[in-house]
Amino acid sequence: MKRDPWSHPVRTLGHSVKSWVQGQTAPLSPEPHQELVLVGGGHSHAIVLKLWGMNPLPGVRLTLITDQTHTPYSGMLPGHVAGFYDFDSCHIDLRQLAQFAGAQFYLDRAIGLDLNQNRVLCQTHPPVAFQWLSLDIGSTPTVDGVPGAAEYALAAKPVPEFLQGWNALLAEVEADPQRRRQWAVVGGGAGGVELLLALRSRLQNFYRHGSTLEPSPNALRPTWEPSAPPKVQGDRLLPVTFPVTLPVTFHLIHRGNAPLTGHNLRVQRQFQSLLNRLGVVTHWGETVTAVVPDPDDSQRSTGQRYTGQRYQLQQRSGRSLVCDRLFWVTQASAPPWLQQSGLATDDRGFVRVGPSLQSLSHPQVLATGDIASLEGQPRPKAGVFAVRQGKPLFENLQRLCQGQPLRPFIPQRQILALIGDGQGRALASRGIWSLGFAPWLWYWKNRIDLQFMAQFTDLPPGMMAAPPPPRRSPWTANPAPLPPPCAGCGSKVGAQSLDRVLHRLRDLRPATSPDTLVGLDCPDDAAVLQIPPGKVLVQTVDFFPALVSDPFVFGQITANHCLNDLLAMGATPHSALALVTLNPGSPALQEETLYQVLAGALRVLAPLGVDLVGGHTTTGQGLAFGLSCNGWGDRNALWSKGGLKPGQVLILTKPLGTGTLMAGAMQGRVKGYWVDGAIAAMVQSNAPALDIFRHHGTTACTDITGFGLLGHVVEMVRASGVSVRLESSAIPRLPGAKDTWNRGIFSSLHPQNAQALQWLDPRSIAPSLPLQGLLCDPQTAGGLLAAVPLDQAQSCLRHLRQGGYGASALVGMVQLMPDDRPGVLLV
Repeated sequence: MKRDPWSHPVRTLGHSVKSWVQGQTAPLSPEPHQELVLVGGGHSHAIVLKLWGMNPLPGVRLTLITDQTHTPYSGMLPGHVAGFYDFDSCHIDLRQLAQFAGAQFYLDRAIGLDLNQNRVLCQTHPPVAFQWLSLDIGSTPTVDGVPGAAEYALAAKPVPEFLQGWNALLAEVEADPQRRRQWAVVGGGAGGVELLLALRSRLQNFYRHGSTLEPSPNALRPTWEPSAPPKVQGDRLLPVTFPVTLPVTFHLIHRGNAPLTGHNLRVQRQFQSLLNRLGVVTHWGETVTAVVPDPDDSQRSTGQRYTGQRYQLQQRSGRSLVCDRLFWVTQASAPPWLQQSGLATDDRGFVRVGPSLQSLSHPQVLATGDIASLEGQPRPKAGVFAVRQGKPLFENLQRLCQGQPLRPFIPQRQILALIGDGQGRALASRGIWSLGFAPWLWYWKNRIDLQFMAQFTDLPPGMMAAPPPPRRSPWTANPAPLPPPCAGCGSKVGAQSLDRVLHRLRDLRPATSPDTLVGLDCPDDAAVLQIPPGKVLVQTVDFFPALVSDPFVFGQITANHCLNDLLAMGATPHSALALVTLNPGSPALQEETLYQVLAGALRVLAPLGVDLVGGHTTTGQGLAFGLSCNGWGDRNALWSKGGLKPGQVLILTKPLGTGTLMAGAMQGRVKGYWVDGAIAAMVQSNAPALDIFRHHGTTACTDITGFGLLGHVVEMVRASGVSVRLESSAIPRLPGAKDTWNRGIFSSLHPQNAQALQWLDPRSIAPSLPLQGLLCDPQTAGGLLAAVPLDQAQSCLRHLRQGGYGASALVGMVQLMPDDRPGVLLV
């Protein structure tokens, strides 16, 4: 009888997992009481998110920390490099997947672990607390031991950096296709060989057809048609014919004596033959010891057009090789912070895990994929193992949260490898058996890959379903659920929780202003401020529910939005009071959310010297945050909406589209990198633009927020008694916004904002659906719209763009009011 690999609990560290989870697991209830953090967006975590969305566990708050919104599927990456697939076809949208799972999405890079306090250290976020942690951060080629490799080589991982370098290199080739080039790939395993063949295939199609080097627009299948395979003669495939010699010579350097070390001899010979037929220069038994700039660059001396530096690869044999570009696909390595954190690691720095995928040294940590080293069962670093670990990891994470014993993962002894040749064929290899090259094997591989990717794109509508009732566990007690939170002051966050949060925020707060007489340094019932002589107090308040799942980013967006009213009037922000509504949950989880939100706000307030002088917290349904902001201003120097003058021009600092993109994100209908662009715009402060506008003679200003561009322009023309000519083609848009407007994705506020269309001059162009979206889209933390004299416009734009407002644009001109009726002429 076949043994069920999930049939018994696992013991680690001399005691059972049962004893650990009994002491660590909080009772299950609909409110979150446990913090599960996933670090990395690898294949295993992608599967965990999909399964979690289909089987949510009450009482657990799930968070994904990843440094990329779109994670590549390794099986399709060579096809993407070869131009068979576009970007979206071979990348998983982790932002959308996290939303489906009901998980918080933190776009950041983990750089360390504090395992004493159970916190993840991040590059930009403050430390992120966890109760359970899962690591799936992948690996990168080893470059540290070779001087110059990290500086001059293009490593195959991390993939985003590789693709950025590859796209830049393709642009070089298109700009000067006739220049002869020498490209080298270091690493002759399956990954290195398949990458080399993909690189060559992309160039081959370019030189054969003279076509663009852009990826195939057909994202669902390779550029060859399965319905029209290569010709056959009897039962034998005719050899694939290749074009004339490319102006690019490829070199493959490998320390082994044949390609694809680890595969059987027949596979090695087939690939050796293929490389020879393609004219690839192979360097077997060679190890690169250093990479240095070529000291004798003949291209420079002959005056030949040159677009980049050449490199010399020094080898252990004493030979050297000069190349224009170097691709690094060698043995995998792990980031050093894993070992530095105190986790048990193997001699290469990978996390040692037991059969349950649990760390051998820290039971609260699990690891999977390339970053894990399965104790006693070493396996090559291959994506197939990460894929197979996805479901066992999901089940063990849920078991941990429920206090149940974990089950072992038993990996395959051998895997089936389907390796493409870049020409629409593939070879199958498993142990001593192999088959191919054959087109039908590539078609099979393509079908498998597309089916795998479909599970992450064909998400059920409505996103995550409501959590089921708590499940009973024989391993934990089941106390009565917590009573619902009270209203009134009974809904406040406890004093001890507040004290701990404020203590953690001390290092993030700016030095207290002398004008703050009573603030958080010595808290009292209210803050006390001293208005400087000759100044007036300018006040504003904003408050709204979270539009992103990351509380730290939400804090930044809200702080920018709240300060915009002060900046639009030309006032100097001074202090702020915070208003926070937190979701129900354990005190620890509420503390963590409050800390992240306020830390995000301070990320914006502190550089401006704005004091956070107090605030109020409450528990409710859904995270919400706002600030009541105070600023100082000179009474006669404040800007108003009524200060427009004929002959001035209108300059907008930020692109539009946050309303439609965030509405589409809530519906799961937009691409993750579009949302990234919207968030990047919202977290950008308008404060630096304030001094630029002052210097260029601004007399009127407003911030573009909830009423949309047209609504706020109408407010200005009515207050000023003028008209405005808006240049529709000049108005900057966020990437993806036009697509969402074309698909009819609008904010819920759009219909009310559209009433401002009645103020359009009858001579205006008829606003199309996307143009209506552009004019009426409500913005969160939008840009400033300022009026400056015409002769100052170009200087103002130049300074804004140099100051980081790359999308800033001149969008209109102020005109005399025709027919005694202010209005907007859209052209």
